[in-house]
Amino acid sequence: MTESARLSTPIWPDRRVVRMPMTLARLRQEPALRLRVLAGHDRLDRPVDWVHVSELDDPTPFLEGGELLLTTGLRVDADTDFRAFVALLVDRGVAGLGFGTGLGHDTVPPTLVTAADEAGLPLLEVPKRTPFIAISKAVSGAVAADSYAEVTATNAAQRELTAAALAGPERVVRRLSRLLAGWVLLLEQSGTVLAASPAAAVQRVPALSVELDRLRRRVASAGFALGEDHIAVHVLGSRGFLVVGRSSPLDRVGQQILTAAASVLTLTIARAGDLDTARRRLRGAALRLLLAGHHELAAEVSPLPDEPVEVHVFTGPTTHRARGLELLESSDVFCAELDDRLVALGPGPGPEAVAGLRGGVSEPVDYPDFGRAHRHAVRAAESAHPGELVRFGDVAGAGMLGLLHVEDAHAYARSLLGPVLEHDRNGRGDLIVSLTEWLRRHGQWDPAAARLGVHRHTLRNRIGKIAELTGRDLDSPGARAEFWFALHLLDQAANEPGDLPETRV
Repeated sequence: MTESARLSTPIWPDRRVVRMPMTLARLRQEPALRLRVLAGHDRLDRPVDWVHVSELDDPTPFLEGGELLLTTGLRVDADTDFRAFVALLVDRGVAGLGFGTGLGHDTVPPTLVTAADEAGLPLLEVPKRTPFIAISKAVSGAVAADSYAEVTATNAAQRELTAAALAGPERVVRRLSRLLAGWVLLLEQSGTVLAASPAAAVQRVPALSVELDRLRRRVASAGFALGEDHIAVHVLGSRGFLVVGRSSPLDRVGQQILTAAASVLTLTIARAGDLDTARRRLRGAALRLLLAGHHELAAEVSPLPDEPVEVHVFTGPTTHRARGLELLESSDVFCAELDDRLVALGPGPGPEAVAGLRGGVSEPVDYPDFGRAHRHAVRAAESAHPGELVRFGDVAGAGMLGLLHVEDAHAYARSLLGPVLEHDRNGRGDLIVSLTEWLRRHGQWDPAAARLGVHRHTLRNRIGKIAELTGRDLDSPGARAEFWFALHLLDQAANEPGDLPETRV
């Protein structure tokens, strides 16, 4: 096998399958044909696709290129200038010219030998005792054998790729790299590497970015050169790109194997997506069973981490939750979406998983106490700021205010104290301060009035005005507790823009 044929031939999975394209060199080596090379000795590695016989002055309209053209030269003289004729054949890309002797010419015209030699066109002498049909049979037999070898090799490669798909896209990529004797990349539409073989192939991604962007807009496959590599890119629809790089272009069988690999990967990636969806649903069902107290049944639905576990709950925009879910799943953390929240069990996630989300963490519990731990994690998440992960123990340590949903608590304070705040904004601005000091003195008029620097009757009038504005009886201990609670919430929100006005208790 010649060097050019070897470089263009992949490493086939079945070593018994060897492609042997018919070449002029192989034809010359057939002893029964008795062919003699007269010109183009260095071009005999050219593959011969077919044999065509013609006596026309210009047979090229009936040729496709790659043929061995046979002629007897019945219509030409020995001293004919064959340079124009040879030029036509070279431009058409014929593999070579066979000239039959013993009929119109006893020998091959010297002018034809000279023209062929100058143009680099292989010229073979075909003796009279070698019928043209023998050459046609030799070539057609080799072409048929080569086609069979292609089909056999392609089918064997497809079987290997299909078997590899059972282990996932990474295995398919590694197998394809071996079959095509090159490096292979499987990329998402964004250019993110899903798999690479060998691993160092990821270093080629930046150099591919321009071409991939062009293909992304056209949604087409392509081949191009990148440095010393020949690149073949197969677009996997909306799922990404399959990229192969080799030191030589892919031949026909290589292209077929690449197409087969692309089909297998498209199905494999789709199946992997379906499996991920199914696993997420099972994990979600397991969480619901845990909340219902059926922890043994939950373990049968989906594998659970070992006890005790911390319950992590994340709230926030859908896009941030989806990204957090992908990051947690890639870290093999048990997680699922539950009631527009992301719930994870086990070790704490990295900071990148909570980006843009509010997170809460429970104390470690066994599964019979999962419901309580989940509630605590939800409360902690509701008290967190975006990108913050808060432990329930820290919330509980902050007192009862820490256990409230921040937005709901502030809404409650606005509702209860709104009329009083509005009065202060439009009046003297002394009702909130008076109410705060009076409640701090446990409703004692004289100490509170002294602290405020007003007469106790003035203070009574102010408290009465508050009762009138809010419709609450401040002689009631419950009402006083509500107002005290609301004032603390007012103080908590004092530095939050767009919330209650700044007033300190």
